[in-house]
Amino acid sequence: MNKNYDTVSLKDFADFEEHDIMGRADIFQQYLAFLRKKNQLNYRIRSTSGAEPVTRIIDPATGKEKEAVSFISNDYLNLTKDPEVIEAGKEALLKYGSGAGASQLIGGNLDIHVELEQRIARFNQMEDSIIYTSGFGANSGSILAMMQKKDLVIMDIFVHASVIDGTFNTNVKWFLHNDMRSLEKALKDARGNYRTIMIIVDGVYSQEADLAPLPDIVALARQYGAYVMVDDAHGMGVFGRNGKGTPEHFDLMGEIDVLTGTFSKSFAGVGGFLCAKKELTDLLKYYARMNIFSAAPTPQVTASVLKAIDIVETRHELRESLWRNINYLKKNLQSMGFDIGNTQSPIFPVIIGDDVKVREAARLLLEQGIYVNPILYPAVPRRVTRLRISLIATHTREHLDLLLNGLEDVSKKLDLPRKKAYV
Repeated sequence: MNKNYDTVSLKDFADFEEHDIMGRADIFQQYLAFLRKKNQLNYRIRSTSGAEPVTRIIDPATGKEKEAVSFISNDYLNLTKDPEVIEAGKEALLKYGSGAGASQLIGGNLDIHVELEQRIARFNQMEDSIIYTSGFGANSGSILAMMQKKDLVIMDIFVHASVIDGTFNTNVKWFLHNDMRSLEKALKDARGNYRTIMIIVDGVYSQEADLAPLPDIVALARQYGAYVMVDDAHGMGVFGRNGKGTPEHFDLMGEIDVLTGTFSKSFAGVGGFLCAKKELTDLLKYYARMNIFSAAPTPQVTASVLKAIDIVETRHELRESLWRNINYLKKNLQSMGFDIGNTQSPIFPVIIGDDVKVREAARLLLEQGIYVNPILYPAVPRRVTRLRISLIATHTREHLDLLLNGLEDVSKKLDLPRKKAYV
């Protein structure tokens, strides 16, 4: 292995033909030590407070606790700290205890689990739902159960990893990101050759931060006899007049065949779900291994999520605050000449295209008390490695200005790329 670890990435440690697993782990440890020495290991940083606009972390450079303005959370409405959400979880903890004790299939199916399944289905104007202990499991577990060797998944090249991991038992075709010509070609080539064809996209793409053109995708699916599955993890709570995500944003409520999402973002908990016709959700409740072989979600999280759904539907001022922040940051980043791609969401990719500069930029920002995520190859192509910024409703104008000033300072120090001169 080349000792100049600036030129390597996580992909280089995925496999070593000449080493067993422990040998591979030993070599990877050298890479981690290199990043720690340069104070560029901005991953798995310990937090001592939680998801808030200003959080407390253990500084990896000093090992001491420090305060930082956080731009890493997907808790878009900041409901994890809402008193009503917390109180609902406390009450459930006292009533049911700390766990369900079994999977939903064999005795751990509490009444509040059933209530959550019904509630999230109503929220999305779908017939029924099945819940999982993770959003990852909702995607991968459901797809593994639905799609078999005679079936086909056609998916956007930027879908979430959980979708990709769910396709190991079936056939796969890819289409170029949000490219309807590419999708239609895949549908034409597949027509008549497979039992079930499922188009799978993200409602909001977690790295590109743009939206899938759902009306065009649904129209093509109907034309070619395919089903549509949308993972709207980053859309719910954020988009639509009532926060019901990209289907509401595009006036397609109830028109998506399979809708998945997570409780770990706008719904202030952890876990995931799939909404569809009752016949399909009933099938999954007996065949989706990540549901039937996993203990049911904890009562306190389930109750907190139920309360968060109510708040998403009724407290529109939270979403309005989030969008004020989005519009302010977008306008200023663009005026400063940063390349933020085609972001249409609370996620802002500041594209740099150089792994070393991305890591160093994240380090310098953290020194200033600004916590952002460096996104490196192979998570994204090398030419578009970036800083990833996430906004929440409770960020203040002062927080955003601190970020903008920090980026300006770091950009001058590292000569970061700009699309145009600062104005």
